[in-house]
Order: sequence, then structure tokens, then C-alpha cells
Amino acid sequence: MKLLMLGGTEFVGRAVTEAALERGWEVTVFHRGHHAPPPGVRALTGDRTGGERGLAALADHAGDWDLVVDTWSGVPTAVRDAARLLADRAGHYTYVSSRSVYAFPAPAGLDENGPLVGGASPDEEGDVPYDRAKRGGELAVLDAFGDRALLARAGLIIGPGENIGRLPWWLTRIARGGPVIAPGPRTAGLQYVDARDLASWILDAAAAGLHGPYNTVSRPGHTTMGELLDTCVRVTGSGAELRWTDPDTLLAAGVEPWSGLPVWLPEGELYDALHQGGHARAEAAGLRCRPVGETVADTWTWLRERGGTAPQRPDRPAVGLDPRLEEKLLAL
Repeated sequence: MKLLMLGGTEFVGRAVTEAALERGWEVTVFHRGHHAPPPGVRALTGDRTGGERGLAALADHAGDWDLVVDTWSGVPTAVRDAARLLADRAGHYTYVSSRSVYAFPAPAGLDENGPLVGGASPDEEGDVPYDRAKRGGELAVLDAFGDRALLARAGLIIGPGENIGRLPWWLTRIARGGPVIAPGPRTAGLQYVDARDLASWILDAAAAGLHGPYNTVSRPGHTTMGELLDTCVRVTGSGAELRWTDPDTLLAAGVEPWSGLPVWLPEGELYDALHQGGHARAEAAGLRCRPVGETVADTWTWLRERGGTAPQRPDRPAVGLDPRLEEKLLAL
């Protein structure tokens, strides 16, 4: 198989690239040159925000591909331009989208037939909200590739290489030891996908010619908040003391769910949308999610190899609880 990875140097894109290389595939990476791609790929450089000029290296490259994988999350015109350019040069196009494309609130168990956000267009430019940007990207790919397009609607993605900071923040905080605010209840079920499992599924699904939308997430309750944080304590060996705190107390103190205490959401519409989504179609199509212990342990190993500091995407705000607010909560 010949793969063209649009991106391919960080997190999900890199996981896809490395998984393809492990299979012996021929991989071309098209990226901006900000980070070194994995060894063994053919690298092309360009800036997708530059329109046709930014895609010149891709347009001038001789040859075609069996599969394109695209993780773009900015303005959908970048997806539109790439998909149009590649429509006659690639057999299949997988777009890593998001379950954010569903109209909010998305009820628990919502499958791929749920209502979608309105107002999205492949031609949107400027400061496009994330949900419309992802839906606009989907529309662009469908317009260019039709039933040769696969839409991988992921939710929370964690694992080695994470450049958003959610699991790395928990590992780093817990590694410092001492009392740690833990958002209750311990039994709250979580739904996510390890980037490596997502990558493997994308390659399998594309090779099988699957098309259309798939919610690429684990089953709801694949792990719990308690199991996730207990595992962080175990793998770091810090002996940190988890202080389980009632959601109402956290909210009253001004803690922001999802960003202040990453991954955590109290019961309600956001929790249902992000941790209770329908997953059956992707599971039936072969998505398998490794145990949370493996994801946490491998992420900790990767963090230590980097000296304990995770990369941070410049277009995403840093996450984590303000230490001053944590002190106030611990004093309650």
C-alpha cells in the first residue's frame, strides 16, 4: 500500500505514519517542516493554508497513492483544496474528524445518523469554530471522493505523543506526589481512543474500502475516572494521595470541567455527548481498544523519554488546574 499522510509528524498523524511503516507500506508525508517526520518516509513540505501555492510540492510530485489520511482541524478550505487536488491521484481518503460535528446536545448513545451542526461549508475561511471546521472538512472530502471517503469521528484521543496535554497533565501532576484533587465520582465511565488504536483501525478500514462516518471511540465505560487516576499513581510510583471531591464542590469553586481537570465532566449534556456516544459501528468494523493501563504506562514512558515535558499544540490552550485553586480546594 502507498500512503500519503497529510501531516504525520505529531500525535495522531505520526501514529498513523508509524503504523503504516510497521506494515511495510510506502509512506509519503506532506507537512510544514516544523517537526521531523519518522525515519523511512518520503517527505514533501508545504503550507496548506497557502492555497494552490502551498500545495505546489504535492502537485508537482509524480505518482499516486492508495490512501490519503488527513487530520486537519483548521479552516475547511485547506481540506477542500487538498481533496480536489488528490481526487484523481488517490484511491481512498480518510479524514480524521470529530464527534463535535453532531448538533449539541448529542444524547447518550447517539450513532452516526444523529443530526449534524448547521452552517458548515467546505468554503468557510477565517476563524471557523471547531465543530463547523470539522464538518466543513467532511463535506469537502465527500464532495471530492464520494464513496471513497471514510470519516473517522473520534472523541477524546489520548496516548503517547499527545500534544493537547490532558493525560500528560495528570501524569505530571500525580508524579509530583502529595494530595491531588480528583474529580468524583470515581465510578464515572470514560470514553476515548488510544491514538495507536485509532491509527491501526484507520489503516485496516481504508484497506478494506470502508466509507462513510464511523464514531471511532471505545465503548462508554471502557475505563472509569477512578481507574484512570489510580493507574497514573501506580505507573508513576509517586504515592500521590487522590482526594476525591464532589462535582458540586469543584464547580462552586470555579473549576472548569474538561480543561481545568482534563478528561473529567460532571453528569449532564456534555458528559453524555463526550463520554456516552454510540460506538457499535466502529467496533463491528474492527476497532479494538487496548486496556487503559497500557495507554497510561506507555504515555508515562514516552513523557520520561522527553524529560517530562509534553509538546503543546500552539492552536490549543494549555490545560490543568491552577495550583492556587488546588491549594484552596485541598484546604476545604
